[in-house]
Order: sequence, then C-alpha cells, then structure tokens
Amino acid sequence: MSSAELAQQVDFHGLYNDHHGWLRCWLRKSTGCSETAADLAQDTFVKVMQKQREDSGFAIGYPRRYLRIVAGSLMVDHFRRRAVEKAYADALMLLPEPASISAEEREIILETLQQLDKMLDAMPARMRQAFLLSRLDGLTYQQIADQLGVSLRSVKRYMQQAFVQCLDLIL
Repeated sequence: MSSAELAQQVDFHGLYNDHHGWLRCWLRKSTGCSETAADLAQDTFVKVMQKQREDSGFAIGYPRRYLRIVAGSLMVDHFRRRAVEKAYADALMLLPEPASISAEEREIILETLQQLDKMLDAMPARMRQAFLLSRLDGLTYQQIADQLGVSLRSVKRYMQQAFVQCLDLIL
C-alpha cells in the first residue's frame, strides 16, 4: 500500500472516528429510531468511502456539514422507500385473499414502484401532471391541456418526454 493510499485511509478512519457518534446521534433525533440511525450512518460513511475511491483529490472542508448532507439524502431515500412499501402493503390488504404473492414477486414489485417513484420525482411538474392525468385518470390530451391551461402541442411534448423516461427506466 502506497503512502498516499495510507494517508487517505487514515483520513477516512479519522473522519469516521471523529464524527460517527455525532452523526448517529443526529440521525437518531431525525428518524426517532436507533437502528435506522445506525444503518443510515453506516451507509453515509460507505458513500464517503466510495466518493474517496472515485476521486483521488476528494477533500472535505466542513466534515459535519458534508456528512449531514449525504446522510440527509440517504434519509430522504429511506423515508420515500418506506412510504412506497407502506402504500404497497396497504394496497395488498385491499386485495382478495387468493391474490397473495410470493416474497420474490413482492420485492420485484417494490423495486419497480421505487424506480417509478424516482422517475416521477425527476420529471418537471407539468410533465408529471400530464403523465399522471393521462395514465391514471384516463383524460384525453385535450382534456389535460384544458386542465393545465397549456396547448395541446405542449401536452403531446410532455407525454413524449415522459414516455422516453419510462423507456429509459425499462431499458
């Protein structure tokens, strides 16, 4: 191991030793759960380690601010994933008994729902509204244009862009 690699390793260990307890405490206050806080703190340092490996010039000027940003992003993803899982579980409760599915099918469906949630979240607001009004509410493009107060051509463009994002998700 070269001295540069050793110096980076020491910096990471120092960062971990100096800030892990603080980060875990901050996450516990934010999530209300010790186990979730421990998992998110660990995931945060894994992300930092990956970033350090990808970028040899990686440096952190304000460690706590940086760790809080990374951990906050992971926390948002965690709560979004939990919300999707809860919505899916609630929907399953409404299904008749014979519609039960295997654990593997459940995981595939949850992963797909999470990908869709991220895709929809990445869409601009108008595009997302047009897409959902078309796909979920079954409105025609003209009805969507009237409801959103945009031209029919804009709705067609929104839908085309949304379908391209959907195809990117599939491929």
